[in-house]
Amino acid sequence: MTQRLGSGSLVIATHNAGKLKEISALLGPYGMKCLSAGSLGLPEPAETGTTFAQNALIKARAAAEASGIVSLADDSGLSVAALDGRPGVYTADWAERQHFEGPAGRDWYMAMGKVEGLLAEQGPDVDRSAWFSCVLAIAWPDGNQAVYEGRIDGSLTWPPRGSLGFGYDPVFVPGGKDKTFAELEPAKKHAISHRADAFTKLVAEQFGA
Repeated sequence: MTQRLGSGSLVIATHNAGKLKEISALLGPYGMKCLSAGSLGLPEPAETGTTFAQNALIKARAAAEASGIVSLADDSGLSVAALDGRPGVYTADWAERQHFEGPAGRDWYMAMGKVEGLLAEQGPDVDRSAWFSCVLAIAWPDGNQAVYEGRIDGSLTWPPRGSLGFGYDPVFVPGGKDKTFAELEPAKKHAISHRADAFTKLVAEQFGA
């Protein structure tokens, strides 16, 4: 039987403020106090996995071992049909800025442009379908773990629209909608997102809801 979360502190293994905000909003109603790995000064482990599940577990285990607190990590990304599922697990890597002075950073507009450029090379009739995947991994300090997977399908648009999301949100239009993730109010996005799908499964098992 899967170990259960109790109410209390939970380390969210991320240094991404946007991701922490989304996860906190989803878990807040269940009495969880979410702390970020960044606020605790925990290092970011190397994500050496080749699947979302592997990377999520790497991050969750590292945070749980370093903090002694139950930890949750997600690994999520955009997969594009016409690009054979890329960028996939390398979604964030495509936003890495190279060859400039100072610490490495991420340029999401550059990443969105890279995806669009590769699609444009295939012509105006290219298949623009894409999907976001999210895997949530919970790791307990005693070594127990649990994994939950979610997905939402949609299509890519250009140019980017909206300012409410992060990452590739401004170019992703979820199926059945005419607005990008970055144009949707956060509550509406939370209700349908890949992360929400994974959280529905987590909450059903962890909290019986």
